[in-house]
Amino acid sequence: MVKIRLQRMGSKFSPIYKIVVADARAPRDGRFIESLGFYDPQKKVVRVNLEKTYRWLHIGAQTTNTVRTIFSKKGIFETFLEQKHSA
Repeated sequence: MVKIRLQRMGSKFSPIYKIVVADARAPRDGRFIESLGFYDPQKKVVRVNLEKTYRWLHIGAQTTNTVRTIFSKKGIFETFLEQKHSA
């Protein structure tokens, strides 16, 4: 199964997360298939490549709970569901 999840980067007390597509069996900070963007929880910054994200969601990639929350706050998940139901 393929998942869209967070990969921890940054230093010890200032984490930055890459939003990546990875095999569910791969380690958290291990190998990934494609990078979709990043999330900085301290500055509350989220940057996502929407085209790549929608493509992976259409293929059937599952999101983790944290990524689903981030996408919902940005309106990405709702837009995807509207596109899915209109097609």
